[in-house]
Amino acid sequence: MASFLERSKDADLEGLLKELSSRAAGNTRRSLRLKAWKFTVRSTYVVKRIIDILGSLAGMVILSPLFLGIALAIKLTSPGPVIFSQIRVGRYGRHFKFYKFRSMYKDAEERKAALLAKNESKDGVIFKMKDDPRITKVGRFIRRASIDELPQLWNVFIGDMSLVGPRPPVPKEVEEYTLEDRKRLDVIPGITCLWQVMGRSEIPFREQVRLDKEYILASGIWKDIAILFKTIPAILGGKGAY
Repeated sequence: MASFLERSKDADLEGLLKELSSRAAGNTRRSLRLKAWKFTVRSTYVVKRIIDILGSLAGMVILSPLFLGIALAIKLTSPGPVIFSQIRVGRYGRHFKFYKFRSMYKDAEERKAALLAKNESKDGVIFKMKDDPRITKVGRFIRRASIDELPQLWNVFIGDMSLVGPRPPVPKEVEEYTLEDRKRLDVIPGITCLWQVMGRSEIPFREQVRLDKEYILASGIWKDIAILFKTIPAILGGKGAY
């Protein structure tokens, strides 16, 4: 079903391009503008994908010693797998397997129900808790430094995610989305985004949605590069990381 939706979205885009082409056929200036627009749209996607592939591959190679050290720390301090995987929702509602270094005890999902009343997210759509008892000692460190997100470089490399884009939600969150919220699913999700560099978990869900839509409307290669550069000081500052 998800693949059908993705194909239909691509078909819609192709249909729009063909319709615009037929309308512009009798007007040379309009036809040239349309060709320039089509070239810009397609070339931007290609360039973004190339950056994602090269950036994620370089990151995995350069950070491989850190990956090994974190994996050993997790394994030696708490029982359970090193990598935590979860189903997330990507572009056009397609589900994919999302990877993180495990920062919680292995029974974290079972214990979540008892903690729902302590949810500190103002909007209630997502669950956030500063002193979450399900987080391990190593987990607190890797979350603050955002090291737990590094396995998502693999998600970027295989095309499920991008280096920059709205954070991918879990299916249960999407069930509570309004039609306006679903606009977040019109682009490929990312490791970092606009609200991640502006306060992370301290930013309410509705404000996250607004910032994601702002990014989508004005997205571009240079904007992505600017967000990537802002991500480093945001991580070092640790604001909103819990």
